[in-house]
Amino acid sequence: MLHSLKKYSRDKIISALLSLATNSSNENLARMTYLMELIPKKQYYKERIRWIRGLIREGHPGIEFPRRILRDLHPNQRDKWITNLLVNHLLAGTNKRKSWQEREGYYPPSTLVISPTMKCNLNCYGCYAGDYQKSLELSLEEIDSVLMQMKEMGVYFAVISGGEPFFKKDIFEIFRKHSDMAFLVFTHGGLIDEQMVDRLIEVGNVMPSFSLEGYREETDERRGAGHFDKVMRAMDLLREAGLSFCSSFTQTSRNTGIITDERFVDMLVAKGCFAMWLFSYVPIGRNPDAALMPTPEQRDFMRRRTIDYRAGKPMLFIDFWNDGPLISGCIAGGRKYFHVNANGDIEPCVFCHFAVDNIRRTTLKEALRSPLFARIREKQGEHDNLLRPCMLIDHPEVGRELFGSPGAYATHEGAAAIFTTLSTAMDGYAADYAQLADPAWEREFVGPPLPERLSANVRA
Repeated sequence: MLHSLKKYSRDKIISALLSLATNSSNENLARMTYLMELIPKKQYYKERIRWIRGLIREGHPGIEFPRRILRDLHPNQRDKWITNLLVNHLLAGTNKRKSWQEREGYYPPSTLVISPTMKCNLNCYGCYAGDYQKSLELSLEEIDSVLMQMKEMGVYFAVISGGEPFFKKDIFEIFRKHSDMAFLVFTHGGLIDEQMVDRLIEVGNVMPSFSLEGYREETDERRGAGHFDKVMRAMDLLREAGLSFCSSFTQTSRNTGIITDERFVDMLVAKGCFAMWLFSYVPIGRNPDAALMPTPEQRDFMRRRTIDYRAGKPMLFIDFWNDGPLISGCIAGGRKYFHVNANGDIEPCVFCHFAVDNIRRTTLKEALRSPLFARIREKQGEHDNLLRPCMLIDHPEVGRELFGSPGAYATHEGAAAIFTTLSTAMDGYAADYAQLADPAWEREFVGPPLPERLSANVRA
């Protein structure tokens, strides 16, 4: 009876949210936050919603993102993202995740990355996934099982990677079956045409994220002649259909100047891009080369430019490494996410190519409780500077220790190189970046000594 009443109340709130979603005024956005506040039990989420309401009232530029969702999206995708991502995952989902914690003894990750197939028609240098066998592929039943296990934990958001996910012919069967979930699909974009746009409109719960390196010259140099134009065409098709999409960038020592240029970001905004994902090149996968890593100075510059853009651009900016202070450090090992590769191996992170478990012989619940994942989460708590969160590039000695864990195995040939032949280069990079990141952490995040802060509070 209680469950039925809760479901009825949630359904009424969803109905009210969807009825308000046709109006993107500040007043209407504020009304929606009051409805949202009724769903989560955790005080943290209620406080975040009130914070968002404050930004709306201030007219903060960041509010243009939710406004674009209401104003620009096709009704089917708009309603799916409000229902699936906002309500099922973020609001009601957190209640379910809290119940899981009380029952199982740990809070489940917020999402997972799953790679259904390793098929891909490109041969990009430095591809983090380039050394997996291209023949690897998960069955629909295996993908379905993984998603059902995640939903049992209260997780209704999944990231699809690869390989090229759209090479899996029956991938849309997953999107349709799990119509209560939201999916972010990292794609090279070369397979998106008018017919696929129609299928994306139909399911409504999929947001593609296009991989680019910069403009035409930089993108084609890594991904093949003509690829940049294919991505631009795919963006145009999605924008004209009212569908949202993101862009994804691997920051390297070669392209930092371009992807940090305001003119480039403005080009993406004009194209209709909703978010910009930023990843730092890590020397794993195809022909690992430490020289391709952004220098410590380039990495720090990317961090500072992202802060600037968040204050004034109508896009979301997600920086996988530099956002450590926002998400309390490394998110791997099931703390906030993990990766299931196309062979079923349960990896700590898409960039950590080792595992002790596989979905074909264990459950996700068991994998999340494994000594390896527990040790990763324990080590995460030992890092004071959240600008240096990563066990691969910031604390490589930790990565080597974890790779040597009992039962751990490399998930493809050559995966051990970052811990062996490249170990000296990784130690040097970590030391060099610490010289920049440690003063930045003290200066920007730690703040003045406690007596000075207390005096400031008294004066206020």
